[in-house]
Amino acid sequence: MSRRPASSSTDRRSGDIDPMRISLKIDVDTLRGTLEGVPPLVNLLQRHAVDATFLFSLGPDHTGRALRRIFRPGFLSKVRRTSVASNYGLKTLMYGVLLPGPDIGRRGATVMQAVRRAGFEVGIHTWDHVRWQDFVTRRDAAWTEREMERARAAFTRIFDEEPLCFGAAGWQINAHALALQDRWGLVHASDTRGRHPFLPSLDGRDFQTPQLPTTLPTLDELVGREGITADNAHEAVLDLSARADTPETGHVFTLHAELEGMAYIGFLDRLLTTWKERGCRIGSLGTLARSLDRNALPRHPIVFGEVEGRSGVLALQGP
Repeated sequence: MSRRPASSSTDRRSGDIDPMRISLKIDVDTLRGTLEGVPPLVNLLQRHAVDATFLFSLGPDHTGRALRRIFRPGFLSKVRRTSVASNYGLKTLMYGVLLPGPDIGRRGATVMQAVRRAGFEVGIHTWDHVRWQDFVTRRDAAWTEREMERARAAFTRIFDEEPLCFGAAGWQINAHALALQDRWGLVHASDTRGRHPFLPSLDGRDFQTPQLPTTLPTLDELVGREGITADNAHEAVLDLSARADTPETGHVFTLHAELEGMAYIGFLDRLLTTWKERGCRIGSLGTLARSLDRNALPRHPIVFGEVEGRSGVLALQGP
């Protein structure tokens, strides 16, 4: 993992926007995803000569505690559709329940550093993925800052540099986190689902860190619905990315190291191949952010609502 990706998107001029742009965001949720899913993803991206942004979970892996969501509407159907046990592994599903949660940042530091040396953008996903996803919308400023500063300290220890981007676990966010992103001076964040880049407002407060929302459904939201399988899911994503209402800034596609980096890597290979054949420019969130004029970004409220194929409510780009 030593060659810098040669994506054509990295050479585009500031302010140059193109609906053929695809920005890749890779969420790394678990220790297994870090150690086993990230290296194949790096190899695949390098083979296709495309760029992407890797967002890392940096604290304890408490994946097993997610099982308390069992009574949330839609959770069990998603578990069945996406074969969570086989994709995440039984050991991972015991972390934080029957097994102590391993420190992802310490055990996965070598892999993370290799990603950065290969030239990919890296950023913060979370400290404790399950704790953030389940509680952040109901917590105060002190709780939020403690979680984020833990992640920031781990990030700077691993990479010897300050983070420039953040992508909230489970698309869960609060106003205190958005305020801290501004204080940190982040270049961009991707905490929401939506239609195009925007400046966020929440709880009556305006914030200045651009949001680059995920605009396409994720693999686990598609598989098992309406005849979509691992073998043809790439066709569904391709159809959605080619719609006439594609925003001028293109699309942001979120994938997961635990899925596309492992059992579903063939899906991503087919997707990248076809996007490239169609002339799409595939790059990182940072490349997209640098192409934007912050002063011209529209302001939108963040609202909370459901996304088809995913359980619970997520942070969404409002009207």
